Amino acid sequence: MGEKAIPIFPCRSIELTWDFYSALGFEQTTWQTRPNPYLAVRRGDVELQFFGWKKHDPAASMNMCYITTTKVDALYEAFRGGLREALGRVPTRGLPRLSALRDMSYGVRQFLLSDPDGLQLRIGQAISEDTRHAPIPEETVARAFHMAALLGESKGDHRAAARILDRLLRSDEALSPSERLTALVLRADAAAHLEEWPLVRTLTAEARVIDLPASSRSGDDLGRLADLEAAIPVDGRTPPSGDTR
Repeated sequence: MGEKAIPIFPCRSIELTWDFYSALGFEQTTWQTRPNPYLAVRRGDVELQFFGWKKHDPAASMNMCYITTTKVDALYEAFRGGLREALGRVPTRGLPRLSALRDMSYGVRQFLLSDPDGLQLRIGQAISEDTRHAPIPEETVARAFHMAALLGESKGDHRAAARILDRLLRSDEALSPSERLTALVLRADAAAHLEEWPLVRTLTAEARVIDLPASSRSGDDLGRLADLEAAIPVDGRTPPSGDTR
């Protein structure tokens, strides 16, 4: 079959939208300023199109697009590097922002990328033949991580995520070094969204000195830790993040 779908999304400025997507390695395939502003971009087989609408409100945006890939780690690092070069840091809060790369309970390894106009790209790679939602874990630590990530990244309820992680970190639950790292990084991520920068500094410092075993598979957490450390304002002021929601 020869059909192909290309989503079209609103943006406030095709110039600013192009600046963002060019930093991610997209090429421009259509540029129109009159009679109506219009932009089309492409990266490999991914094509997105945008129409200019000055009244668009990024904070109210519910626009989403799911992108499947066979090289999610490489794509994540490419986007992460492009944003760092363009913005001087990897944006972890507000708009635009890049989430952590995680293995999801439904057999997908994915990350979320939100552009300056609130369009959320969910980018994932299947890591299991079973992509049904797995039951919520019953084990205490796994359940806390699952719920914190769900509330924070998918629902944007960072205070609820913080409460779950605070209970875990204050409990008598014996955490392995890798589990403690995950808990601290997730909690620091929530604190960054809430602009609790002294707490972010404390949590990331504690996470950085954890002695991980050689067999640890904590690369995702260590990458996010580095991004959170770079986001901490040097002078105590809230760092710029574009629009915030």
